[in-house]
Order: sequence, then C-alpha cells, then structure tokens
Amino acid sequence: MTTVVTQENPATNAPGGGAREASALQIRDWLRNGECVLVDVREPDEHAREHIGQARIVPLSRFDAAEAARGVNPGQRLVLHCKSGKRSADAARLAVGRLGPGTPVVSMSGGIEAWKGAGLPVVTNASVSGISVMRQVQLVIGVGVLVGCALAWLVHPGFLAIPAFFGAGLVFAGASGTCGLAAILGKMPWNRAGKAGASCSTGGCG
Repeated sequence: MTTVVTQENPATNAPGGGAREASALQIRDWLRNGECVLVDVREPDEHAREHIGQARIVPLSRFDAAEAARGVNPGQRLVLHCKSGKRSADAARLAVGRLGPGTPVVSMSGGIEAWKGAGLPVVTNASVSGISVMRQVQLVIGVGVLVGCALAWLVHPGFLAIPAFFGAGLVFAGASGTCGLAAILGKMPWNRAGKAGASCSTGGCG
C-alpha cells in the first residue's frame, strides 16, 4: 500500500523512523510549489538516457545522504526516485538513518515509470544506450565465462584462466564496492550523454 505524505505534516518521516512514499502527481505538485528537492538515485548512464528535468543525481551505488540533502531548505522535503521505486526506498532508508527526523524523506512510488505513466515530462537522450552499464557488465562477464569454458573444453585447459579472471573481478568488486569493468564501459561513447538526440517526451520540459 502506498503512503502519501500529506501537506499538513511535511516535517516528519514515517512512524518507526522509516521514509514515506508519495505518488508522482503529488511530487509534481510539490516541485511546482517549491516544496521539495528531487534526487535521482539511478546510475549516471540511466539518468543520461532519461530523467526528470528537475532531478539531481546521487546514485545509490555511492549514495551520500548529505549530498542528496544539499539544497533542501527548512520546510522542504527530500524526494528520491529511481526506475520503479525499489532503489529509492533503499536510499530513503539510508537517508532517514543519516539525516534524522529533521529532514523529511520521501520515496517516489513507482519511480520514473510511474512519473511517465502519469503523463508527466521526462528529458530523453537517444544517443545514450538503452542497456544500463550494469547489464552491459553482466553481458560481458557472461560471454567471457562461456567463451573461456568453451575454449578450455575444446582447445586447452589453460583457457580456464579467462573465467577465473572474471570470477576474481567479481570478488574484488563485491569486496571493494568498485567495478573496474563498469568504470570502463561507462566511458564508452554509447554510454556518454551528448547534446545531440536530447529531447522531451510526454509533454513540455520544465
């Protein structure tokens, strides 16, 4: 069940210290009235491909509550959104824990998909790949493991070094929180935003 923050109680989080949720239309009204700051917690490539015009980006993968709350004035809410609402809910819990009850934190129910479903505008850039960097990482690792195993079976056991390399990379990424392959793919031309192809959909941008 979706809980909507009411106008009458803007300065509290949900009972028990959690963050509240609000609908895309409610958040649209808050933005119009200057009652919130909107932060996108998706990854940079996702934001570059498609984003809400008023949103700043603070990715969940390196989420900093203080950075997310930058510019939130007394009486305003910090509103977080992602693609469908799961990541923003996780980020909201982190933000509530770090910021305390003084800064009301709200997660957009349904994320940017709900925003678009309500007919609200987004900024799109068709020059940026529609496949997220993390999905590209999964594809590269999957292909590398399959090729390495096939070569080890058909050609020489030494080719097992290929899947072993990718496995070691995953262990390092999990332990350190840093993925070198994602960083490399993020710099590829198809994952970088350019001026060409930027446009607004589902209405005027503003």
